[in-house]
Amino acid sequence: IQQVFKQLFYMINAVTLNNLLLRKDVCSWSTGMQLRFNISQLEEWLRGKNLQQSGAAQTLEPLIQAAQLLQLKKKTSEDAEAICSLCTSLTTQQIVKILNLYTPVNEFEERVTVAFIRNIQKHLQERNDPPQLLLDFKHTFPVLFPFNPSAITMDSIHLPASLNLDFLNKV
Repeated sequence: IQQVFKQLFYMINAVTLNNLLLRKDVCSWSTGMQLRFNISQLEEWLRGKNLQQSGAAQTLEPLIQAAQLLQLKKKTSEDAEAICSLCTSLTTQQIVKILNLYTPVNEFEERVTVAFIRNIQKHLQERNDPPQLLLDFKHTFPVLFPFNPSAITMDSIHLPASLNLDFLNKV
């Protein structure tokens, strides 16, 4: 069950983050607030079902950071440093793309300046990120089956002759 929910939450993360990276109309402060609220509801549900050890919540980390990125101030050099230290699960390309797509919803918000984005790129140039922008939502985690040894020993097993397994030899 834990593995199923880890896979499901990864798919939620990948599809949502990919939509965020492709649609300018959803890159805003209010979307960041809504995403963070929805993610907290999912995390609360995991705790309620005692699935916090499944790793499902960790698969949402890039989406959590993207939501926080939408909510942070984006003006000063200190803001750039805060963004760089916070967004460790996002690639440089993803951070820059979200900042480029950021769209103010009301008159109190301002667009992200080109100088600020260049500052972010300068701070993140040491990172060795993969050049991939979108997440692979078809990625599947390996399924692990626990090993439960049998109480029956091999010496006590009797193979009926009707099974025609003469090629098996007891060693």
